[in-house]
Amino acid sequence: TPTLTATFYAPGLGACGKTNTNTDFIAAAAHELFDSFPGFTDTANPNSNPICGRSVTASVNGKQVTVQIMDRCAGCDLEGSLDFSPSAFQQLADESVGRVHGMTWHFNN
Repeated sequence: TPTLTATFYAPGLGACGKTNTNTDFIAAAAHELFDSFPGFTDTANPNSNPICGRSVTASVNGKQVTVQIMDRCAGCDLEGSLDFSPSAFQQLADESVGRVHGMTWHFNN
């Protein structure tokens, strides 16, 4: 099992077609997961990806956060890694850490 990584970024207009802010509890799915998600057939229109809006709960070091997948993370190196908005990441670790290893997560719906 790979060690999944939690990172954070400054969201804006995401691959799911919605504009999000630093205070929204959202995450970007690693590009490998986003691009191969079951039911995603129109690769020219990432807004149509069924992963968009899905709720996930991530856990690391005894802390957890629930977010919606609203973007695609081109820089995530492992398929299951997530890139969080700053507010969501702060529920898992201080921003000064930058990157947290050992994360697990699951879909809620």
